[in-house]
Amino acid sequence: MTDKSAAGNMVDAAKAKINEGADRAREAGHNVAHAVTGDASHKAEALEDRAKAGVHNKQADMEYSEGKREAKDGDGH
Repeated sequence: MTDKSAAGNMVDAAKAKINEGADRAREAGHNVAHAVTGDASHKAEALEDRAKAGVHNKQADMEYSEGKREAKDGDGH
């Protein structure tokens, strides 16, 4: 993680949450496609999108925590 301001960390946390939401929406779409078609590739894509959503969620949590810490001490580290 690079040294950023509290606001920079919060912006990055928001971006990660948006990406998480997009991943979860794609996951839902693939699950519906799998239910309709029975094509196993849709299920695999849904699982991949779920994993990506988890990564983005973790990234958002880290950025948010860093932003909170930076807001308290403001030293840029």
